[in-house]
Amino acid sequence: MRFRYAFQKIVDLKSNEKTQAEWMLSQAMVKVREEEVTLSRLQQAKEEQELELHRASTGTITISEIMMRQSFVQHFEKQIHLKSKELEQARSVARLKQEDLNGKMLQEKVWTKAKDRAYERFSAQMLKREQGELDEMATNRYRKLS
Repeated sequence: MRFRYAFQKIVDLKSNEKTQAEWMLSQAMVKVREEEVTLSRLQQAKEEQELELHRASTGTITISEIMMRQSFVQHFEKQIHLKSKELEQARSVARLKQEDLNGKMLQEKVWTKAKDRAYERFSAQMLKREQGELDEMATNRYRKLS
């Protein structure tokens, strides 16, 4: 007789939910990485503008050009501030996805352990049944020989 677990569909469902949660966490981590790269580029662009502003201020430059470069720096500062908020939000989403994955992994583990215990009980019953059959065969053989 073959082992058949009555709640196998639930075990499969929990496994699929865990896989989906892993995928969702992966997507969230990609988003975090993208936001970090964008923030880094904005910071680099701001530093370049500040350097250009510093270089320009040491040379002969009109006030309107200095003001224009200063407005570029301010624009990058605003963009950096917004991107920092987006990055923090992406990290928050990633943390939530990680917590969700942890919960899904725990649920899968619970159901898998339940299945394993059911299989162990089944195996013990099968061994007991087989041993009973072997004992009966030995008893019958003994009776024939006597």
